[in-house]
Amino acid sequence: MTRDVLLLRPEELQGLVSMKEAIDIIEQGYREALSYPAIAAPRRRVHSPDGVRVSNFPGGIHGLGVIGTGERPDKLNKGGETQTKAFRGYPVHLVHDSNTGQLLSIMIGEVDEKTLGYTSVMALRTAATSGVGFRYLPRKGISTAGLFGSAGQAANQLLALLTERPSIKKVKIYSRDPDNRKNFARKYSQKFAVEIIPVSTPEEAVMGVDVVHCATNTSVPLFDGDLLEPGQHVTGMIGSNVQLVKSGYRSSRRREIDDRTAERADIIVCNLRETILTEEPGDLFEPIEKGLIKLDDIYELGALGTEACPGRTSDEQITYHKNTNGNGVADLGISMRAYELAKADGRGTWIKLPEPEDLPQAL
Repeated sequence: MTRDVLLLRPEELQGLVSMKEAIDIIEQGYREALSYPAIAAPRRRVHSPDGVRVSNFPGGIHGLGVIGTGERPDKLNKGGETQTKAFRGYPVHLVHDSNTGQLLSIMIGEVDEKTLGYTSVMALRTAATSGVGFRYLPRKGISTAGLFGSAGQAANQLLALLTERPSIKKVKIYSRDPDNRKNFARKYSQKFAVEIIPVSTPEEAVMGVDVVHCATNTSVPLFDGDLLEPGQHVTGMIGSNVQLVKSGYRSSRRREIDDRTAERADIIVCNLRETILTEEPGDLFEPIEKGLIKLDDIYELGALGTEACPGRTSDEQITYHKNTNGNGVADLGISMRAYELAKADGRGTWIKLPEPEDLPQAL
């Protein structure tokens, strides 16, 4: 007997999964993880002395019949606050049936958003995770947003926001490079059919908008939390990795959002609380260290839309979703959908593997 495994290469993973599908999948995954935590785990990273880092993403969504792991390699240069990458490899996902354990697919490469194509590493998964927060936390009928960042991740994050909140008609965008923010506004105003206005200061991006959305690669807070207005929703997504600090590749934890924002927020949501302890994202870990907020007062993403955390309960609340790094729940859910769509479309190469008991036995 043989087992058939579908090998999918980078070009065969393009144009399959929509942002709406990804948001629905990730909401289901975190909701299931709330009742069965053993299927979800934070990202885990290992480092070699020469700066090679491998990020591992174990998890699954049993309701979709998937469990497995993902991994992504890169090589870092030591550069203090200006951490750079000398090499970045393709992510690889191993997709298993959560009922039988059978290996269904080996995926090499990114699953991108079908209308955007490849823009940046893990962009679809990260943006769709923010999309779950957008589903429950901003006020109803919102029309404006402030966006920090002008690269591929920002484009995916904006698409996630517009997917969940199509009432948004105007976006103010700020990034450090004036040309980048102008080019982003020109390109995505047309693509998303929304007015995008480049602004020259962080304060302009925050004031007078319904949603403040951060999609950058910064290491320091982007704006003063005292600028926030009643009723605003804030999302941050910069990843942290305390191992980089401990191994000398960074001098401090990375963060986009300051302590004051966490202190002022009426509702704070993270993806998994365990990630705050394992990764120490500066946005949340440092205000916890200082006693400004408590870990137990932070909700997990899977609780949104339930009695435990229905979301916003008043138009005056400041809400804050810290998209705390990628988790295998999201990666494997999206990978499973990509596998199903690719198989239906006749993509990939089937590999026949013998059953373990059929292998020649040693004498």
